[in-house]
Amino acid sequence: MKAHHKMLIGIVTGTVAGLGANALAGGAPWLDWAVNNVASPVGQIFIRLLLMLVVPLLFAALVMGVAELDLRQVGRLGARTLGYTVVFSAISVLIGLVLVNVIQPGHGLSEEARALARGGTQVKAAPPPSETSFGAVLMSMVPTNPLKAAADGDMIGLIVFSLIFGLGVALTPTEGVQRLKETLQGLYDVMMKLIDGVLRLAPYGVGALLFAMTARLGLGILQQLAAYVGTVLLALSVHMFIVYSLSVRFLGGRNPIEFFRDCRLAIVTAFSTSSSSATLPTALKVAEENLKLPPNVSRFVLTAGSAMNQNGTALFEGVTVLFLAQVYEVPLDLSQQALIMFICILAGIGTAGVPAGSIPVIAMILTMFKIPVEGLGLVLGVDRFLDMCRTTLNVTGDLAAAVYVARGEPPARTDVERAAGPSTS
Repeated sequence: MKAHHKMLIGIVTGTVAGLGANALAGGAPWLDWAVNNVASPVGQIFIRLLLMLVVPLLFAALVMGVAELDLRQVGRLGARTLGYTVVFSAISVLIGLVLVNVIQPGHGLSEEARALARGGTQVKAAPPPSETSFGAVLMSMVPTNPLKAAADGDMIGLIVFSLIFGLGVALTPTEGVQRLKETLQGLYDVMMKLIDGVLRLAPYGVGALLFAMTARLGLGILQQLAAYVGTVLLALSVHMFIVYSLSVRFLGGRNPIEFFRDCRLAIVTAFSTSSSSATLPTALKVAEENLKLPPNVSRFVLTAGSAMNQNGTALFEGVTVLFLAQVYEVPLDLSQQALIMFICILAGIGTAGVPAGSIPVIAMILTMFKIPVEGLGLVLGVDRFLDMCRTTLNVTGDLAAAVYVARGEPPARTDVERAAGPSTS
């Protein structure tokens, strides 16, 4: 049985078992104990195993990807990746804002649902962009200590260091550096082998995660917020199955049905883990083994995209801000909505690729527009499920970007060709 089929069985089994447990014994002490001491730890161990592999894999993949490129390719790949990210993030937020204005999910919400907001968990807002100058943002992208950046989860800083290190490797054609490249390739191969091992545990980890979520929440909160959840899911579906299908067909030159079929393992992993970072190892595996993309291009695009290409996150943030504005009857004109759209695009590029990484950013935007932040208590109840869905879009977007960028790129030159002189292609 294929890995994604096993994971789907885990998803269905965990969800059904959790809903059944909630319906039969919701609130029972023994169920709380089972969720907190068995199901949740098993699921979190699975995610931690994947996250444990991300830093060495990202470093090795990006350094090797850059080192194998013609140096003139690096700037072109970076420009195409960033351009794709900005354009498609803008499209995703626009889709979300249009649908939330048409459907109006925040109007007519029940008092029972509003009570959830008043009792919701307090969220610390991220610092607003006005407190940080453009120059300071640029400086923060370059880490003074790459090891500290890796330890703190500063993926942008780690990516910048890896890019610079990769350029240094490409510019130093000595025998010692060749051995270093072989070592880094060995590190990459070991990480991919470990990923194969972790994915064997995926059905159990995924089932445990879904059981813990559904046993705690049941279906009640989804029913109360059905209009909001439906709006987010509709927007995500339009962007994933229409926008990305068009992108893959016309920008990537591929059949969209074959693309989604080849990406099944990464899509299921993204849905299960709610983390773009945790899904990066699987996405790299899918890009090279299923999509047959050039390793130097896929490693460059996917490692950068896991931190920057967060279309689903940007869309979710825009929809959530407007939804809560409707709940609390805070009027927002077109200029204010355009500003929200711009902030969401930037936030989507900078939001951490971990579960619930967008919630502090949403709190910051709510504060800027004087929308009660306690409204996030409504969203937190369904955020885990929506996080799974938007992470799926984020990862699919990374792979679609890799397909686009890879199209028309010349193959990586060998060390012999690189030593012979500049490419004439």
